[in-house]
Amino acid sequence: MNRPCTCPDASTQDVGQFIASYAACLMGCGATCIRIEKNVCRIAKAYAKRVEITTFTRHLQISVYDLCHETDCRTLNVAVRHLPIDFTINTRLSELSWEISDMGGMPLDEARRKLDQIIDAPRANPNVVLLLASCANAAFCRLFGGDWVAMAVVFIATLAGLWLKQFLLARKMDVRAVFVICAFVSTVLACTDRLFGLGATPHVAVATSVLYLVPGIPFLNSFSDMLYRHYLCAMSRFCDAMVLTCCLSLGICLGMMAMRVGMF
Repeated sequence: MNRPCTCPDASTQDVGQFIASYAACLMGCGATCIRIEKNVCRIAKAYAKRVEITTFTRHLQISVYDLCHETDCRTLNVAVRHLPIDFTINTRLSELSWEISDMGGMPLDEARRKLDQIIDAPRANPNVVLLLASCANAAFCRLFGGDWVAMAVVFIATLAGLWLKQFLLARKMDVRAVFVICAFVSTVLACTDRLFGLGATPHVAVATSVLYLVPGIPFLNSFSDMLYRHYLCAMSRFCDAMVLTCCLSLGICLGMMAMRVGMF
């Protein structure tokens, strides 16, 4: 059970501002609506507050009520933070909500400091991510019946495409254009297997060379939101995922046309 809040500075306004910042970060790093709701309610309860939250893909609306004085209410609108989808941040933010709950209300200055530490913590080494993702995509190629030549081609195609994705996103290029360009580059490289007759399964190399671009997390999050009846957010996430999938498909088609490789 939560102990009564012992923080003298836990006013409704201050708690609302912290919860708004927390929820914006959690939404930005790829959390589902139900996780955001549970974590935010857990934090609010620790400060003897009640919270109502409306989630959208770009903004959040949060109303915070004092449990002792229901007339003491604050409503805040906050933009979702633009953060990379990162399950490490997601997990650490959830751990912070439990820590606040177990303490019966952590001092807000300390809570803000820990929130900033989580968000500003160093990310995984991009070169390690690049190598592991390329190995994983090559393994998928093998899983779908590709030979060792196809695996090598897919490894190189993924390595080049994912490095380009990291490079372009770091320079703030629109993510839709990035998906088209990276899918094009990976497809062109994968088509060399078929163009030069390097292996016996060139079609598998082409098909699996762009799997690293498939927006699996947005699709899964949209399905989760739909199950918990967050229909607006579910449809928004589904539409975003479909747009990225269309950009991915466009890049594949352009790459195959450029290499004069038949699609069927």
